[in-house]
Amino acid sequence: MREDNDPELNGKYLGTITKDFIKVSDTLKEASYQVRSRKFSQFPVFPVCKTAQPIGQLLIGNTDIKVDWNYYITYLDEFIQRKLVTEDSLEDFKKSYKDPDEYCCLFVVDEDFTSFVYIPYPND
Repeated sequence: MREDNDPELNGKYLGTITKDFIKVSDTLKEASYQVRSRKFSQFPVFPVCKTAQPIGQLLIGNTDIKVDWNYYITYLDEFIQRKLVTEDSLEDFKKSYKDPDEYCCLFVVDEDFTSFVYIPYPND
């Protein structure tokens, strides 16, 4: 499993994720703010997958609005519990985690690609 913000995030993913992200970014930004302001976690993560997956709770389904991906919401603690982020890599994760007011932390899950990806929220 790759946990870096891979520059090889090729057009296959970047195009479809960016197209969707414009439609859901306001909802994800607000959800991130709520997670942090209610002190659930300072590290909200949005798993995205085209099919069902077990990490987090479904926030926006691809049957709810016209998007290619399902958007889930969770936070760092679940990744630690599931051993997707190990204790050894915890500090590296926290250091690489980008400002959640400016960037959305997606965890992209697809057949041959699994990675944390940071996408900037559109400017208002």
